[in-house]
Amino acid sequence: MSAFHRLKLSTSKQVTVVTFNDSKIIDEEEIQELGQELYDLVDREGLKKIVLNFGNVEFLSSAALGKLISFEKKVRTSKADLILTNIRPEIYEVFAITKLTKLFKIKDDEADALAVL
Repeated sequence: MSAFHRLKLSTSKQVTVVTFNDSKIIDEEEIQELGQELYDLVDREGLKKIVLNFGNVEFLSSAALGKLISFEKKVRTSKADLILTNIRPEIYEVFAITKLTKLFKIKDDEADALAVL
């Protein structure tokens, strides 16, 4: 498995749970690194069931949202499953306003996400 700096991975029943190490995802360089690490989950690691746990994330920039959208497309192209969990209400509001709640599968917590994968 590759070394990840922006992400922490754990596995539960064929599902990889990905937790963000950064609470604020706003720096352009960090977002690029984060994007590459997300892509590596699919391209290098060949993961097919991924839960992105946003429990540590307090703030996401619009550039970070763009990376998530690109990652979702990559996941879909790879015929993998992706679920987002533990999104704070203020971040969820941005997802709702931008209609990203229609693009992403979102569950309240990790247990709910693991139950459907």
